[in-house]
Amino acid sequence: MPNEKKVRLNTVPTFRRVIAFALIAIAASVLYVDAPRVAVVHATPGSRATLENPDAACAACHQTIYDKYRQTGMARGSGVAMDGLIAGGFHHAPSGVDYRVFERDGAAWMSYSRPAKAAPDTARGALEGERRVEFYVGSGHRGRTYLFNESGRWYELPINYYTRRAAWDMAPAFDNVTAMPAPLPVDPNCLHCHATDVQASLQDARNHYAAAPFRQGGIGCSACHGDPTRHLADKGHGPIVNPGKLPVAERDSACIQCHLEGDAVVYRPGRSLAQFRPGDKLSDIAVYFVRASEPGDGRRATSQYEALLRSACKRASGDKLTCTTCHDPHSAPSAAERVSYFRARCLACHTESAMATHHSEQQDCATCHMPTRKTVDISHEQVTDHDIEARPASQGGLQLATLGANDMSKLVAVGGFEAGDRETGLAYAQLAGHGDRAAARTALGLLSKLPARAPAGVDVAVRLGYLEQISGDAGKAAASYKSALETDPWEPTALANLAVLDAGSGRVPEAINLLQRLVDADPSRTAAGLNLAFIECSLDRREKAAALLERLRRSNPDDPQLRRFADTGEYAGQRCLLNPQLPKK
Repeated sequence: MPNEKKVRLNTVPTFRRVIAFALIAIAASVLYVDAPRVAVVHATPGSRATLENPDAACAACHQTIYDKYRQTGMARGSGVAMDGLIAGGFHHAPSGVDYRVFERDGAAWMSYSRPAKAAPDTARGALEGERRVEFYVGSGHRGRTYLFNESGRWYELPINYYTRRAAWDMAPAFDNVTAMPAPLPVDPNCLHCHATDVQASLQDARNHYAAAPFRQGGIGCSACHGDPTRHLADKGHGPIVNPGKLPVAERDSACIQCHLEGDAVVYRPGRSLAQFRPGDKLSDIAVYFVRASEPGDGRRATSQYEALLRSACKRASGDKLTCTTCHDPHSAPSAAERVSYFRARCLACHTESAMATHHSEQQDCATCHMPTRKTVDISHEQVTDHDIEARPASQGGLQLATLGANDMSKLVAVGGFEAGDRETGLAYAQLAGHGDRAAARTALGLLSKLPARAPAGVDVAVRLGYLEQISGDAGKAAASYKSALETDPWEPTALANLAVLDAGSGRVPEAINLLQRLVDADPSRTAAGLNLAFIECSLDRREKAAALLERLRRSNPDDPQLRRFADTGEYAGQRCLLNPQLPKK
């Protein structure tokens, strides 16, 4: 009987890590039809998107601060696409795709195209389509990208504008792709550092929102000062959060909620970054880890706090030094004022008489002590090194030279945050998701000691299931995934990989149910959709399989694996022709 056959599918680890607005979901794929050119139009019905500006109420008493802050990068961190449209385009040689961002009829759009002559091989074909974009993300200080909506699912474009280069290019990690990447799901934890009043996503998918994913563009007053309702109701006499008057941990958390990244981040049970409120301690919400071997040169674009903790200034000043010691959160110095402004911040602490004439020919202290470096986490970008040292150029090498072999793979919690077996095990499991086998062994040893159910959380069950699966223990892996789904029936990793295990064990109806739920929740999950389509084809339900591939193609129109399956029937080392009358290729 067909439902008794074993089907070998692609195992898909769906874990992902959050960086600069580049979100990585289940590997995506695409149907490509035989016609020489396919036009796909992705448009959002309805009128132009709008956002609120509750900060206008603050201007009544704080007009000067309000006006200055409106010009900062934080205030301009996101907004309506047409209000921040940067028109332009580029040709991406590895994929042969031409991208263009433009305005038409009062709306912002991105188009993509590749003529047939640019894709002579069988792996690629002609490509054409466009997406209407609703919001921008990125102040433009370093760059900008845009978000679009399909049936309530929100995605980020696979291209970015890079301000220093004054050019459009691929989003981070996509420089050398040979096909247009799959759409990038918009996660509320990522939006938290670019927008205000970020909405909770619906249960079925992290990028599925009831309406717009956020209500206020940019980082608003409430991000640092909390809910102003009572303060406004009492005409400025009601309570409001002043981060500068908070205890040290809570004070610093107001900044590092967005300026700390690490090599791994683990959320406390039931918590997420989107839940952070001014006055909270970030360590009560998440623990951040870095490798002990991390070079001391502050090269992460969004993790300046890691570097600052290592700096000579922080080691000497202790809790006295914080982000606002040098940075005014309400304004940014102009280009003409920048050198003198930050030099004054340095001399406020370095009061020795010799400092007044120290390198008087070079007034910019940062040139020597905080050099600009290329980032390791965002392509095409550079950041100011916050690992402030007398001779920063040699510091990283000195650190690495003093580390033993065990330290090279060791993770340590940033800032001395408390981290037990759960947090440490989950951190190593994140590295395991990127192929680190040593980290996988460490993670498995730590997480195996924890209960798969609460209070450890769904994430423990899911990560443990993945570790057990790659270790070859399918039975334990299936049990862990099932435990996760009892609490969260839409957990994508558990759905995808339990389906793989079920299909391989002959439980095909169960696999179909799991994969169908996953694809219905988010059609951009192309790998899960391909697995489902192959099962349907194997069961001789070819029309259903073809319809599913067409649905996947609308979300992700240039995936070679999907096209190969559609054209040749090849998938995961097996073959199933969608049209058995066509000759096998």
